[in-house]
Amino acid sequence: MNVGMIGFGKTGRAVASVLLESEKTCLKWVVRGSNVLQHRSVPEFLGIQSDEPGLIYSKDEFNIEQLIELQPVDVIVDFSSTQGLEYYGDIAATHGVTIISAVSQYEQSNLDHLRALSEKTVVMHSPNITLGINFLMIAAKVLKNIAPHTDIEIIEEHFKTKPEVSGTARIIAKKLDVPDDQIKTIRAGGIIGVHEVLFGFPYQTVRLKHESIAREAFGNGILFAIENLKNKPNGLYSMEDLLIPYFDAAI
Repeated sequence: MNVGMIGFGKTGRAVASVLLESEKTCLKWVVRGSNVLQHRSVPEFLGIQSDEPGLIYSKDEFNIEQLIELQPVDVIVDFSSTQGLEYYGDIAATHGVTIISAVSQYEQSNLDHLRALSEKTVVMHSPNITLGINFLMIAAKVLKNIAPHTDIEIIEEHFKTKPEVSGTARIIAKKLDVPDDQIKTIRAGGIIGVHEVLFGFPYQTVRLKHESIAREAFGNGILFAIENLKNKPNGLYSMEDLLIPYFDAAI
């Protein structure tokens, strides 16, 4: 599968390294907002031995239609910002390119845009695309259905300078119908990300915990999404949609 990427921050770079090392994907190009690194090769920049081009372009150099015509891709992976969708969304959908967005802070207007694009192509959005956190959310929902009146607490831990409450923690809280003010926040050192859901029963406690050890975990999630979105009909999907069949198969 030929892949293009939007965004090349810390997480984008970690994801790019996973894509380059996978035999199932070919990283054709990366688009970023800055002119820094323009025309550099991602494999060369990351120090990875690869024959894949992975050239870095500025969004000011090409519009997305020119880039898709110059170097066609099957999938666009977005780790940029809320503005990224405006750059590539409509053209990608018109060309039938699958869209996988891992942008976490979308406004409702962005989500509405994704839904409109899904009428033309396959679209998947996940604010946290790691396999582990999405497994945790499904398992937590199942346990809440089993024991709806148990006490639930959500704890999130991140690096010391992260200012806001974790978007992933807010999503977990929403799915479990827990108020945001019940989210416990810890900021210390260089913690990449820890999310825990604690279920307090009268005579037992269940803890569901996910820890991101490295940002490459997002790349593993992207590979899973690319593989499981193959041959899907047009529509808007979540990681939960892709994972649920595996739960059914295990029962």
